[in-house]
Order: sequence, then C-alpha cells, then structure tokens
Amino acid sequence: MKALKSLGLVLGFSLVVGFDKPMDLMDKPTNFSHQVKHPTVPFKKGEQISYFMHYGLLSAGEATVSIKEQDTNIDGNPVYHMVGEGKTLSVFEWFYKVRDVYETYIDEKTLAPRKFVRRVNEGGYIINRDYHFVPEKNLVNTGEKGSINTPEDVQDMLSSFYYLRTLDFRNAKKGDIYRINSFMDYEMWPFYVKFMGIEEVSIDLGTFKCYKFVPVVQEGRVFQAEEDLEIWVTADVNKVPVLAKANIIVGSVKMELTGYKNLVAPIAKVRENKGGFFDWL
Repeated sequence: MKALKSLGLVLGFSLVVGFDKPMDLMDKPTNFSHQVKHPTVPFKKGEQISYFMHYGLLSAGEATVSIKEQDTNIDGNPVYHMVGEGKTLSVFEWFYKVRDVYETYIDEKTLAPRKFVRRVNEGGYIINRDYHFVPEKNLVNTGEKGSINTPEDVQDMLSSFYYLRTLDFRNAKKGDIYRINSFMDYEMWPFYVKFMGIEEVSIDLGTFKCYKFVPVVQEGRVFQAEEDLEIWVTADVNKVPVLAKANIIVGSVKMELTGYKNLVAPIAKVRENKGGFFDWL
C-alpha cells in the first residue's frame, strides 16, 4: 500500500515515492555543493506537467502539477499559484483510493513560499494542512501548532519541486550534493540529492537528454541504498522530471512523464520513439 499512498508525494520532485525522514540539518555531506540559481526562471504561469504512476507492470495513478494563469497576491506580494493533484486510477480504487491536492504560493520576486495548502485523502487517511510562511521573519504560521522558526531557504512539499528546478546544474560534477530544507508536518525535513551526470532516457513520450539524481540515504530508512531511487530531469532550462524509479519492499514504483505544455524554453527531447505501447492505441 505504501506505493499507492505515496501518489500524493509524487507532486514534490524529491518526495516522489515517500521519503522516510532524512538527514538532520547538521549531517551535511562532505561534498555538499554551493547551490547556484539559474539566471532564467524555469517556469511560468500556464505551465502544466502530467505523469502516470506505475506499480510493477500496472498503471496505478496519475498526477498533474500546474501553475494558475490568474494574478494572485499574498500579504501584498505577487505570487505564482501552483497546484498539484494526484489520484489512483479506477482499477485500484475498490481497495485503496487516493485523492490528494497540494497548493503552494511562491513569491514572484524571491521564489520563496508564502502559503501552502495540503488536502490528502489516502484510503480514508485524512490530512489537512495550511501554512502561512513569513520569509521576512524566518517563520511559518501553522495555526494548530502556532508559529515555528524556519531557515532562510525553507521550502514546502510542493515548492521543493520548483526550488530544485531553479538550480543551475550546467557546471555540476558527478557526486555533487544538493540540499532541500523542506517543512512538512510541523517540522523541518531536510534531505539531499546527489548529481549523477547526464543520460538519455527513453519513455513512451520520446527520448530526452536528462540530468540524473539519486537521494543521499541513511541506514534504516525507506531506501537502503542510493540505487533504490533514481530520478531524471530534462537537461535544459525547464528541468522537467521525466522519470523516477524506486525499489521498495513490496515491489517497484515508476513515475513517467506523459505530457507538458507552456514551458519557458524548448525541452531537451532528442527524438520521438517508435514502436512503443502507445503506438498501438
């Protein structure tokens, strides 16, 4: 069931298949890389990206992440309004139904989160969260738990997806490690991903030139080794996640890109693929 329950977490790039709590903030790896932002903002209003989640050989669910077209303000600051939605397909819903919605509001100037909304229903397990970030004071108002101090580079579960896309990997070296300070369930969940180089990745949508990443794991966590989770994102300005594969105790999970529109730049698509499953439809 963990594979299906983690459909909601597909909406956060590095929370694709449900990390257990990762390293503490003080456990910074020795090859931690200085995180340089790309000069071009890698997304814009109207962007939409869609995915299928596969459990073994079966298509188990689908997810979309999109940026609303309308102008929105939080505390007088113009923001991007991002929405992520995940759900199981009908074939799975008779025994486990997922309906997850994540929303983040990111400052258009600083790209810092200002508001986060989480509405989760996973097999009857309900989570409702509303966070109001105040980056000027390095704190987040959680309502139920009051105000909590945060690092300057704090992210929420969905803004983490967009934060990683803002980083500049053009000069990255294999083994470089990047940190995301994510706030989740009333506490900080810092985690790290390691850059593994550039590869071509083929899916039904085509073949893409990609950056590859793996998480930096700790013993006793959900993933026992780095190779248990692999993530590929396009090696271009957009940095769109194309494929994520995970080995877990009960099998394997795969997230695959199925569509995209309104990107800020051409995507790093090498070629169309012929003879795939969808060519028969």
